[in-house]
Amino acid sequence: MIVSNVNLETVCGITSRLPENTLPEFAFAGKSNVGKSSLINALMYRKAYARTSAQPGKTQTINFYNIDGRLYFVDLPGYGYAKVSMQAREKWGKMIERYLKKSSQLKRIFLLVDIRHAPSANDVQMYEWIVYQGFRPVVIATKLDKINRSQTAKQLKQIRETLGMPDDGVLIPFSAETKQGRDELWELMERELPEV
Repeated sequence: MIVSNVNLETVCGITSRLPENTLPEFAFAGKSNVGKSSLINALMYRKAYARTSAQPGKTQTINFYNIDGRLYFVDLPGYGYAKVSMQAREKWGKMIERYLKKSSQLKRIFLLVDIRHAPSANDVQMYEWIVYQGFRPVVIATKLDKINRSQTAKQLKQIRETLGMPDDGVLIPFSAETKQGRDELWELMERELPEV
């Protein structure tokens, strides 16, 4: 996939109306600090279009990136960051829920987890909730470059078991450094796109 044009088209806050897009949407969910912006930038072949933040919990909006007029990347607010008030977290939860229930164009949800650790209680809850909404999340294990290659299989097995993924559940290790996993993710998305 060659990406020519990227446009942050819509930013939705807690009270905003969600856009009624006509193009396929691919949503990205994950804990604050899991490397969501780095993944989105890598998929867009951009260095810093989706802003990475030194302060986790900064993304408090749903951001819709129009990719070449063919699809949208939907960046959901990061969850599970301790310094954010309970009230704010509940509002983000409702905002994410509203989007997942209302979007008629949502094709896939990518759930990002950090390959270095077992998924947290928040990750498990998010995974189960996505499944409950009728989706089969694709799990992306980020920060692959931060572990030894010999640890990869063990860490992936731990993620599968902790989340309770089915045997045929898709789990893709990803490195923002080497871009390993990017082509695989694009292949998955291109299967959902209408023929040009």
